[in-house]
This record gives sequence, C-alpha cells and structure tokens, in this order.
Amino acid sequence: MSDGPRASNNVNYLFPLAEKELTAFVHAVDELFGTEQARRSALDWIHEMEVMNWPDGEAIPNWREATVRASARLCSSYSINSRKRATKIDGWREHSMNTEVGMIGLGRMGANMVRRLMRKGHRCVVFNRSPQPIHELVREGAGGAGSLSDLVKQLSRPRAIWMMVPAAAVDQQLADLLPLLDAGDILIDGGNSYYIDDIRRAKDLALRSIHYVDVGTSGGVWGLERGYCMMIGGETETIEQLDPIFARLAPGSASASRTPGRESIHTTADQGYLRCGPSGAGHFVKMVHNGIEYGVMAAYAEGLAVLRSANVGLKQSLADAETTPLRNPEYYEYDFDLRDIAEVWRRGSVISSWLLDLTAAALTKDSDLTQFAGRISDSGEGRWTIQAAVDEGVPVPVLSSSLYARFASRGESDFQNKVLSAMRYAFGGHLEKSAIAQ
Repeated sequence: MSDGPRASNNVNYLFPLAEKELTAFVHAVDELFGTEQARRSALDWIHEMEVMNWPDGEAIPNWREATVRASARLCSSYSINSRKRATKIDGWREHSMNTEVGMIGLGRMGANMVRRLMRKGHRCVVFNRSPQPIHELVREGAGGAGSLSDLVKQLSRPRAIWMMVPAAAVDQQLADLLPLLDAGDILIDGGNSYYIDDIRRAKDLALRSIHYVDVGTSGGVWGLERGYCMMIGGETETIEQLDPIFARLAPGSASASRTPGRESIHTTADQGYLRCGPSGAGHFVKMVHNGIEYGVMAAYAEGLAVLRSANVGLKQSLADAETTPLRNPEYYEYDFDLRDIAEVWRRGSVISSWLLDLTAAALTKDSDLTQFAGRISDSGEGRWTIQAAVDEGVPVPVLSSSLYARFASRGESDFQNKVLSAMRYAFGGHLEKSAIAQ
C-alpha cells in the first residue's frame, strides 16, 4: 500500500501523473471520504490505471478520468447510498475537470492570475507572445507552451482556456485557436472586450459546440494577494463547471463584511464573483464598473487640485485685460499638505476607498507626482458606457465629463482651443498669453 503520492517507475505508462495533481487528488479524497484507508485505496487504484493495468482492461485517457473512476470505485466500496454517491462523484468530477486551465496573455494581470491559481492547487499551462513571462512562470511550476498548438495539446479535454489579451486582439486570437479546439472546450475572455462583440462571438462559437464565457476582471496588479472581482456572462452550466477556478481567483467572503439584510441572500457575489447574465453580461457590468471608475478618479483628482491651488491668494496676481481678477485673495491663503489631507480622509471619511488608499500612497512618495505627465489613457469602457447610456436614454454627465477630461489630457482639445483663440483675436484683438506669463 502507498503512504501518499508517488510517481510510477514505469517509463511506458499511458499518462504522467504529476506530483501536484496527485496531491490535489489526495486532498479531494480526504474531503469526500475522510479516512486514511480511502486515501490509500484511491492512490493504489490510480497507479493500477497509470501502468495500464486497470482491472477492466480499458484504456484510461488521462489522469482526470482516472481520478473520476477511482472516486466512483471508492463510493461503491464504502457503500454510499445512490444519492450521496452521486453527489460525491459529481463533486470530485467537478473538481477534477477544473483543476487545470490554460492562460494566454501573461501581462500585468494574466501572470498573477496564474500564480494565484497555482497557489490554490491548479495546474496551469501558459502561453505568451514574448517568452520571458513563460520562462518565469515555468520556474514557479506552470507548464510552458511554445505555441497555441502546444498549449492545446498539453490540456486535457474538455479544455478551459482563459485569454487575457487586449480587446482588439481577441478576434484574431480566436481565429488562431479555433482549428485546434474540440467540441465541449471552453474559451474565457477575461479582458475588457466590448459586450456586443461577446454576443457575436458566443453565437459563432456555439455553432461549433464551443462554449464562450466573458469575464470582466477587476483587481489590477494587486489581485495576486487581494483576489480578483469577476463579473461573468455566459451559459449557467458552463459557468458552474468553471466555479472552482472563479472561487480560487476571487477575494472570498472575508474580503468585506456582509451587507446588512443579505443574510438570506445566497449567491457567489459575497465571494467576489457573479454570473451576471447571458453572453455579454459580464463585460457589460465591467464596462459600467470602469465608467464609474473614471468618474470617481476624476472627482478625487479635481478635488485635490482645488486644495492644491487654495494658496492662490498668496501669489502675485496679474492685472490686465486678459486675466480675471481675484477679488478676495485673503480667502485663498491656505497651504494644504495633500499627503495629510488624503491620509485623514482614509480614516472614517465617507469618501474613503481603495482608490483613495492608492492616491495617498502616491502622494506620500512624491507630493508633486513629478514622475507623471498627466496624459490619461482610455481603453474603451468609458466610451461604451456612454454609448449604452445614450441608447438607454440615461443621463450620465459625470461619466461623460470624466471621459472628455481624459481626451483633453492627451492634447485632443488643442485644436479646438486654437479655434477659440483665433475667434477671440478676430473679434477683439485678444492676444494669447504665454504659459509662463500665466
């Protein structure tokens, strides 16, 4: 009898059973059956199958199938009644089918998502256009793939492949993957795709019996430790099949106190992930999430700018026809320390938040934020949120203003400002003042 996970000495075995996979299986058996004898028996049966000596003489295609069959045999041996047996077999089947995931795209979030999954016992196979992130994750225990074909070959069917690539690259990624996939495989788009594209993709892939799940993922570079908030769209059954993956990526219920009144409401939202609806729903909710993010960030930035300029009364004011006079400079003689202001707001204030925490940290490091030029990108979600609001007839002045402020930060308003200067000069002879003079 075996005392624990062990590797076969037979070099001709049909499928390699990795140490991590054996360990995960042992934990699952312990959870399901709770006895040392069950664990020993399951491991012996697994190794019988591994060396192609399954009692029925059947070929076992991979370790997942082996563990499922060993679990069924355990249920039978321990005389578990049919309902309880079915529950336990399904529980392990779900576990065994979702301990493995392929990840395409190892940028700021993709690589750390792999790390978080591996810490929780999942086997991950990774691919990236540039090889360096692959090498780093392989050193940490991931399986590395040199191509999409290699990645697909290393995953057991039905495959779960998670894409963390830019929205503009998803369609080409799908086109490259499709010839390599089989019916029943699952493709997960965890980036920031337009939800309308999700609806189209899900329909197209369904014609080939391939499942598509859209996952709006929030957590950024902090997700490895904090976990990832996930807003999910797609078929209920497919999402339930992926539940172990979502559960391990999510922050968990301990990340925030339960909202009063939700004691009788039981959904995965309390864990930090949620099926929001059919295809496109996940990215629709994430789209609005990011639109709100734009507005909240702009409010903090504008408020802090007002505080920073509250000492304007102490500065010499220009007196000319092109400058609005400051009528009461004595009202603006405050030199606020923005580091302390942000810090005090973090403690008991109604506007405290994680975004404020990050802002306070940045100001503490450099109160003038000299490493930043102030050119703010937008990746599409803010625009799509406003488009949806227009279609729905919902006014969103704050979200719209915050998006336009990002445009202006990149110089997109330069020409219209020149037009304004041209008109002022044409009708009144007004000359522009230099930035230095102002």
